[in-house]
Amino acid sequence: MSRDIEEFLRTYTRALEESTAAIFAGAGLSKPAGYVNWKELLKDIASEIGLDVDKETDLVEVAQYHVNENGGNRARINQTLIDEFTKETDITENHRILARLPIKTYWTTNYDKLIEDSLKAAHKRSDNKITQENLAITMPNSDATIFKMHGDISHPNDAVLTKDDYESYNNKRSLFTTSLRGDLVSKTFLFIGFSFDDPNLEYILSRIRVLLGENQRPHYCFMKKVQMGKEYSNKEDFLYAEIKQRLKINDLKRFNIKVLLVNEYNEITEILKVLEDRSKRKNIFISGSASDYGAWGEKRTFEFASRLSKKVINSDNNIVTGFGLGIGSCILSGALEEIYKIKNKRVEERLISRPFPQHTVGQNSIKELWTIHRRDMIENVGISIFIFGNKFKNNVIVDADGMEEEFAISLENKSIPIPVGVTGYTAKKLWDLIMNDFANYVPYPELEIDYKAIGNYQLSDEEVIDHVINIINKLKKKIV
Repeated sequence: MSRDIEEFLRTYTRALEESTAAIFAGAGLSKPAGYVNWKELLKDIASEIGLDVDKETDLVEVAQYHVNENGGNRARINQTLIDEFTKETDITENHRILARLPIKTYWTTNYDKLIEDSLKAAHKRSDNKITQENLAITMPNSDATIFKMHGDISHPNDAVLTKDDYESYNNKRSLFTTSLRGDLVSKTFLFIGFSFDDPNLEYILSRIRVLLGENQRPHYCFMKKVQMGKEYSNKEDFLYAEIKQRLKINDLKRFNIKVLLVNEYNEITEILKVLEDRSKRKNIFISGSASDYGAWGEKRTFEFASRLSKKVINSDNNIVTGFGLGIGSCILSGALEEIYKIKNKRVEERLISRPFPQHTVGQNSIKELWTIHRRDMIENVGISIFIFGNKFKNNVIVDADGMEEEFAISLENKSIPIPVGVTGYTAKKLWDLIMNDFANYVPYPELEIDYKAIGNYQLSDEEVIDHVINIINKLKKKIV
């Protein structure tokens, strides 16, 4: 990846961790789902008043002309919005990735509901701000706020589309301007699918630049590099477009918006996938249970689990755990002890404990409920550690089939597994599985030495834990 994209990944990942990441979505984000862009939306509208939309550069003006020619009536435009943005469509891969990321603030000029739908599909609750009145009300227990600064298909008559709408924006929707100004000051934005030709946004960005001068937060936007061939067959047209793009990139620097150039739009999806992987790799799932402590004994087992969780937290990671039988409390106590030492983040940001339900009411059996519970826990982790893993069944010690299921779910979610073989039981079984086909489970051959070490009974417990941390640290650096 280019240096600019690598810098974006570092900065935006940090913003995700600090809950200061925001998205500004334009029409280009929705177009792959089957929705139209501005030119396609206004093609027939322009034709009705004798204009060729392909020859027009000010599309806001075209919409205004149509309203003027119809005596100030915008019913035709409203119907066009309804026709185009109530079609049945599927959310795109980019929408799905963004919805899975811990992003709490979305701004968009789009009229469609794809962002809302994608968050709902990710089991998240969105607080949708469509009118100024919505800004005065906060939806409880929401996971993200969506600011639809140009309105929504549910209110076509209030959609910002004509010149009149833009000129009266600060009278009718001034609170959106104020809210966006505050977010641009306090959050790091990723502009995606946006052309930067929006006159209202240009106005807001200009005010921010005047207010903050040199002290602006960094923001980023994706832009497809102009290319000869499909886009421009004429060299003169290509050179002209290239110059214009360079000038636009330099102009955006005034607002501290850094352009991330891609050759094809599908590269954006790949970059977002890397971003998702990076944001997840700091979330470590620890799977462990023990009804029998075997040769380890209870004291050594408890100390190992506690020291392991301490080291995971101390290495700037977060822990997700299901409070496994026998050792769950040790994982929690070790993590909590380290978190209280650090004191720079709240416990709930560093440690997520999800004890398993023991009873069920309804159609799902307890086993089905546990599977749902496991999938929910592992969905947003990038690395899974497995220790011990046994239980009593008919008064006999057997492998923990729940751990085996968590291993399978981890693989499904592309969470890299780290079974600590020296702890025995199911963890040893999973360690053997990986070591017999290492490349199939861990795509980094240089990590095999550390994996061998965590199955080496000659090493001390502290040395084994150090190798686990080495694997975690190396995995976090491996995402490119």
